[in-house]
Amino acid sequence: MIQQVLRFGVMAVALGAAAGAQAQAPASDYPGSKPVRMIVPFPPGGGTDILSRIIAQKLTEHNHWTVVADNRAGAGGTIGITEATKAQPTGYDIVMGQKDNVVLGYYLYKGLPWNPAKDLTPIAHVAYSPVIIATAETSKFKTLNDVIAAAKADPGKITYGSPGNGTSIHIAGVLFEKAAGVKLTHVPYKGSNPALVDTLSGNVDLLVSSVPSAIGQIKAGKLRPLAVTSAKRSSSLPDVPTVAELGMKGFDVSTWYGLFGPKNLPAPIVTKLNTEVNKLLADKGVQEAIQAQGAEPQAMSVADFDKFFHQDFKDSKAIVESSGAAIQ
Repeated sequence: MIQQVLRFGVMAVALGAAAGAQAQAPASDYPGSKPVRMIVPFPPGGGTDILSRIIAQKLTEHNHWTVVADNRAGAGGTIGITEATKAQPTGYDIVMGQKDNVVLGYYLYKGLPWNPAKDLTPIAHVAYSPVIIATAETSKFKTLNDVIAAAKADPGKITYGSPGNGTSIHIAGVLFEKAAGVKLTHVPYKGSNPALVDTLSGNVDLLVSSVPSAIGQIKAGKLRPLAVTSAKRSSSLPDVPTVAELGMKGFDVSTWYGLFGPKNLPAPIVTKLNTEVNKLLADKGVQEAIQAQGAEPQAMSVADFDKFFHQDFKDSKAIVESSGAAIQ
């Protein structure tokens, strides 16, 4: 009887080891020939879309993988995040998230079926970007101080477009209003590109946007940059002053981009994706491609990105509350 129990115990250990090996096998050869879907929570043409396609294309080229960008826009980018949280933790559905939807969206959209700190797995930090305040080249506003003076003379008359309520871009606009002591009228859009189009056509006075979303039209001479919101000038737009330089000392608002998967994503897959993304971010050609879009590439280890993300999530609650930003 004892021998039989021992025999069953040995068999159980063996079966458990085999099951463990089978569970680990997909991670060891991941992704194999199966395509990886990279969910992009904003429409085509915006900063998140552009960066997502750079990373998807380069992962495909460098590793002979098939990584496909899939736009799932809406609700300030939270629809795409919701879809990612519902995916199976296999590594074949990942999402390019950012401060806007992953962190701020949680505090601004009521009834979301997920908590980012519990339902997402941080994979790799990709880049960060300042926010830019710009206007059409045909606009009467030549400097940010022109905007401030006009806004003080006629509160609420000047409009600015953003990629949506509750995004980091919207909050940057709200914080700018508070710092400058002015009242502007916010016009939310479903993504950066529609806001850009309406700015160029004169339907709104100002564009508040990520640099990647606006830099193409700036270089084309159709959009006049007035200021960036980061503490330092953008390396892509070194001639554009910061808001802090123009008199609002200490003003510093930027956004970040990173890859996430659903909760319980196996650590070997997370490590593999993080390693390959960081290799790309060390490549000069990839760095230049990201910088050409107005963002700054920044690699982090899995542990560092996890720490960074959770700290930002914790800190952002008070920022959202103090900004007064709300979903209308």
